[in-house]
Amino acid sequence: MQNQNQIYNNFTSGRKLLIVLIDPDKFDSPKAMLFFSKNKEHIDLIFVGGSLLEANRTENVVEELKSVAICPVVIFPGSSMQVVSNADAILFLSLISGRNAEFLIGHHVQAAPLIYNLGIEAIPTSYILVDGGKTTTVQYITQTLPVPADKPEIAAATALAGKYSGHKLVYLEAGSGAINHVSETMVAEVSQKTQLPVIAGGGIRNAEMAEKIVKAGATAIVVGTLYETNPDEIVRIAEKIHSL
Repeated sequence: MQNQNQIYNNFTSGRKLLIVLIDPDKFDSPKAMLFFSKNKEHIDLIFVGGSLLEANRTENVVEELKSVAICPVVIFPGSSMQVVSNADAILFLSLISGRNAEFLIGHHVQAAPLIYNLGIEAIPTSYILVDGGKTTTVQYITQTLPVPADKPEIAAATALAGKYSGHKLVYLEAGSGAINHVSETMVAEVSQKTQLPVIAGGGIRNAEMAEKIVKAGATAIVVGTLYETNPDEIVRIAEKIHSL
């Protein structure tokens, strides 16, 4: 069994992190392999996961990514079926912005024995959906409502509840293809109140947006399809936040 804080320590190192999220259901292998082989030094972590896929697909994608990337590959699970043995860690996500018991504890009970037997690092994470201006797949699948974008105090109270439940990270998620990213005000409120590493994802399309969010208090920025549509901008984001 590996050091159970090895991957988590990336979030407490003081370095600002750029994370690329890969959805295996939409995985374009040639594009991904080319991108990660050319930009190894810019990417700090890779998250792999989605709302619909199964374990065998996840495992294959993780294997491909690890053949070219030098950074850790972490599972960002949509269900208990997505626990795989070849990942470096798994975010043990609790969807605490919603009230769906399956995503608060149900999938966790199913996944816990497998994670234990595999010995992979599990990082307890408060997963908070934030209204990004459109209905997301996660909202539909989980049948939960996001935190209103203009209610940072609700996000902070929710994140504090996660902290007091033992969570080590806060993930503020506006969703894939969000019209609006999580506001700097919300990031600042959550970061200041919880004093936990904050991940912000969804709707971050350029280095200027990323810089504002990191300066507000985010430890890590998550980008997704940008690696396909505008890979040069990912490099700009990396250079910008790594200089802060």
